[in-house]
Amino acid sequence: MKGATPPPIPSVTRHESVGQDVIVSIVPWLAMLGFGAFHGLNPGMGWLFALSLGLQQQRERVIWLSLLPIAAGHALAIALAAMLVLFGTKVISLPALQWLTAGLLLAFGLYKLFNYYRHPRWVGMKVGLGDLFLWSFLMATAHGAGLMVLPALIGVAGGDVGHAGHGEHASHLGASGVNMLLAVILHTGAMLLVMGGTAWIVYRKFGLAILRRHWINFDLIWAIALLIAAAVAAMMAL
Repeated sequence: MKGATPPPIPSVTRHESVGQDVIVSIVPWLAMLGFGAFHGLNPGMGWLFALSLGLQQQRERVIWLSLLPIAAGHALAIALAAMLVLFGTKVISLPALQWLTAGLLLAFGLYKLFNYYRHPRWVGMKVGLGDLFLWSFLMATAHGAGLMVLPALIGVAGGDVGHAGHGEHASHLGASGVNMLLAVILHTGAMLLVMGGTAWIVYRKFGLAILRRHWINFDLIWAIALLIAAAVAAMMAL
């Protein structure tokens, strides 16, 4: 009808906006939890080494003792990645940090994709707890475990860090630091739980013989996961 008022355009209600904000804030935490489980499932992150030590000494207790320094070394690599995120939010903008993360993940993911058959070897089978801690840290660093979780850590840090005023920046960084510490603990806990469960099942039910018959190429899966993380970082930047 001529002169009729057009219907109002539906707008997002406050309730819907709050719900979306909650979902967005939860996703990085779920990602850290999921990455922890994925890292724990990867034999290259430590459970296979702990299992081999347990089978070699014929003691299940050795497996559990070995997993603790392995998890601690992995946690240190993730914590260093979190510190890099905190430092990055102080010197560059959030979009620039996200694009930098995407570029690093893409480059390292492509490298691993074409070199997934290469395995760093730094220790033998006679190791102490300190050796396991150092080995785990080096393995996590060499495989890019900390790099893989950078997009999730940036999400945990919060987008407002990069846009806060000078007076608010310190308080935002302090809150982000606490959040990332909790995220590292959550990640490590999930990893330790999955590592322990996997090692226990293989030790109790199958032994190393099953790995010779039914081996999964986790290095190739790892390379693909790095490329997926690169795509996620690019989407966050956009």
